[in-house]
Amino acid sequence: MKKIKVLIVDDSAVVRQIMSHVVASDPQLEVIGAAADPYIAAEHIAKEIPDVITLDIEMPRMDGLTFLGKIMSQRPIPVVIISSLAQEGSETVMRALELGAVDIIQKPTVGKKEFLEESRIIICDAIKAACCAKIKPVPLRLQRDIPPKLGAEAVLSGKNTKAMIQTTEKVVAIGASTGGTEAIRVFLKAMPPDSPGIVIVQHMPEKFTAAFAKHLDADCRISVKEAGDNDTVIGGRALIAPGNRHMIVKRSGARYYVELKDGPLVSRHRPSVDVLFTSVARYVGKNAIGVIMTGMGDDGSRGMMEMKEAGAFNIAQDENSSVVFGMPKEAIKAGAVLSVLPLEDIAPIVMTKVRSGWN
Repeated sequence: MKKIKVLIVDDSAVVRQIMSHVVASDPQLEVIGAAADPYIAAEHIAKEIPDVITLDIEMPRMDGLTFLGKIMSQRPIPVVIISSLAQEGSETVMRALELGAVDIIQKPTVGKKEFLEESRIIICDAIKAACCAKIKPVPLRLQRDIPPKLGAEAVLSGKNTKAMIQTTEKVVAIGASTGGTEAIRVFLKAMPPDSPGIVIVQHMPEKFTAAFAKHLDADCRISVKEAGDNDTVIGGRALIAPGNRHMIVKRSGARYYVELKDGPLVSRHRPSVDVLFTSVARYVGKNAIGVIMTGMGDDGSRGMMEMKEAGAFNIAQDENSSVVFGMPKEAIKAGAVLSVLPLEDIAPIVMTKVRSGWN
């Protein structure tokens, strides 16, 4: 199998060393260079074009956003942003996605062995997903104008019990990964103020989800927020799982609410779509609609199957509108999906099902 060629761009020698070690540890990946700034990176690219670039944002001589803009306007190459993601830098990271970055990953640091191992899994998976992503040029003019696998049981306690179905309140559960930030934005912008409560797991790092939710809240007719522990799932509002926390839907009487948990990576992720979907199957059952969107891997397929068995109506984003047709494909292959739709058709179908029923 041909190895994926990776160029690492970061001004920190320590980070370049750690990243080189992380990438080289995966037999499917190959480090072809490690550059201290974009100018040195450009020299590497002139000699050998990488399949994927990992890029820091704050660097000397030329910042990462400027370099990203040049790459995406001249010769698009999949770019994964590797950032420390300090809270004040989250808006900058949002800008990187607008400019065409495929994914955002927390920068690895020297620390506990478990953290380094999780970082290795997440970084290597993100690079492989980026290599498969559909990359389109973003003209500079438009850039200026456009502002070890574990199952859900590792986090969820207790046996799989039949969901309580006495309430008629609906819940929409969404899972996405690579390319999902844009897919979620398109979906939520199309949802009316009387939409059912929505819960979302998008694979993204800690501290980034708050800025992502804030942008969506300003752009949508419904309310969007980063989920807090014990937040109620209510109509007209979407809750996005915080980076690095699993999100579980539970029920108390007629009230649905979310619970945030730590715990291990599940299906190689935290938050995990499988954890969310499995909890929805248990506590929402036939009152749920599941949506699996663009992303690499199979996170969500098992949980979505449990949702289907509990009576939920499940939708997968189709291949043409997916940046990476991995997660939807696996859910379809598992037989967990009842409808496969282009991205722009998902919100209208969700509202039609909510208003007319499907059971």
